[in-house]
Amino acid sequence: MVADHNTTISRPLFKKTLKFFGKTLLYFLGFVALYLLIGFCLSKITVHNEPNAPDEMAIYILTNGVHTDIVMPVKTPYVDWSERLPFQNTVSANKAYTYIAMGWGDKGFYLQTPTWGDLKFSIAFKAATGLSSTAMHTTYYRSMRVGDSCKKIMISHEQYQKLVAHISGSFRKDSNGNFINIETDAQYGNADAFYEANGSYSMLTTCNTWANTSLKVIGEKACLWTAFDSGIFEKHQ
Repeated sequence: MVADHNTTISRPLFKKTLKFFGKTLLYFLGFVALYLLIGFCLSKITVHNEPNAPDEMAIYILTNGVHTDIVMPVKTPYVDWSERLPFQNTVSANKAYTYIAMGWGDKGFYLQTPTWGDLKFSIAFKAATGLSSTAMHTTYYRSMRVGDSCKKIMISHEQYQKLVAHISGSFRKDSNGNFINIETDAQYGNADAFYEANGSYSMLTTCNTWANTSLKVIGEKACLWTAFDSGIFEKHQ
């Protein structure tokens, strides 16, 4: 009789548990679907505040298929990025570079997830919910080759100065106003380095949202909002 009594109790409990997890899964899938739908719709809306700005210099947007970087000349009359982001902070310490790519993102993703196979639930959860810190990833290049993953954007000198101010504000600074280098061996190659950043990464503010906002700040074609690189690159075919 005892066994029958336990069986009678466990069956309703099992059904309730199964129903709970079923509803939770449906809610999660519904949330993801809504997130993707909203992201798709907002990325199709183009904002462009300065359509008639003169074409005085080139910048680039660069993607690895997931993440968007903003690429600029290393040296211009307005800024020498190599003074703020020394070549010595890269593995090679090579000074023969003319372009620098910058991207903002979750620090855990950058430093602890070299491949998708290394992704841990704790890192993904913190990134999605805005609980972790952020970093700037900078990469030096000798030249840029325009193609599907790299697009040239012509902007004015005034726009570039706005871009420099915006990107500089994304870096955390020490008491002397210097960008804070992250000493790590997690670099992706011989010409990149990581720096502490301002802001909090989340599902609403991703690496691509940051890049898109950078274009919005200077009045270039951008999405109303996007979490993905595809929306940005559709504007610059």
